[in-house]
Amino acid sequence: MIIAVDIGGTKLAASLVHNQQILESRRISTPKSGASGDLSHALEQLITPFLRQGKQVVVASTGIINQGRLTAVNPDNLGGLNDFPLQSVIEGISGLPVKLLNDAQAAAWGEFYQLESTCQNMAFITVSTGVGAGLVINSSLQTGSSGLAGHAGHTTIDIQGPVCGCGRTGCVEAIASGTAIGTLASERYGISMDAKAVFERFHQGEQDARFIIHRSASAIAQLISNLKALLDIEVAVLGGSVGLADGYLDLVQYYITQQPALFQVDTRLAQLGHDAGITGAALWASQ
Repeated sequence: MIIAVDIGGTKLAASLVHNQQILESRRISTPKSGASGDLSHALEQLITPFLRQGKQVVVASTGIINQGRLTAVNPDNLGGLNDFPLQSVIEGISGLPVKLLNDAQAAAWGEFYQLESTCQNMAFITVSTGVGAGLVINSSLQTGSSGLAGHAGHTTIDIQGPVCGCGRTGCVEAIASGTAIGTLASERYGISMDAKAVFERFHQGEQDARFIIHRSASAIAQLISNLKALLDIEVAVLGGSVGLADGYLDLVQYYITQQPALFQVDTRLAQLGHDAGITGAALWASQ
């Protein structure tokens, strides 16, 4: 029995997983204080109820996982938290063996196993608080020497674009993420808004909301075509709260069709939905 933990910018989740089936889940909000003690306490609350049944813990987390530590490419996505000793904290809480993986990498592995066996090169792209990606190339999950592999949200697509929380200018994340959607909408409407509220206005046909959501989808389409050019991916899978939002895939697919045929990619929704990270991490740990 595996305890699978998902650490994201807005939520923390833990599930009891057996044979890739989620038996029970718990979810709480991610602390926004940026204090390591608050995250440690939240993880303890989340994991403790499963300890009697779990034999090991696997964690799928936003950010870079390197030598047992969590480093945020964009610290704003974790409330300012950076350089957190994730492995030692969870080992201290659980007393169990612990494995760590980036959340988009974990989701990529889970989604890869949902595809037809002929696919060897796939990208999973999560559009949520930030924009992340996981890459499976020649049927092998890519993690990189320092855990950075797949952080495609921090590739630049607009050199005149906004400054990203990672320090670069014009990143995909700074244009397409749920955070970016909310930021631009708040500026245009003059009130504080989040991505969910923007999607509501988008579906009502409001012009500003349509521009913002189309802008995001166009950036993701450009990213997918760039990954096609770099890695010859055969399939792109969309996940995350924005990626799975009603109507978003259709827009991304539309903008992909505007690319030359050579750079077009079969793009589809995550079959594992919001559980892609947890399910993929459990699968990876069991293997």
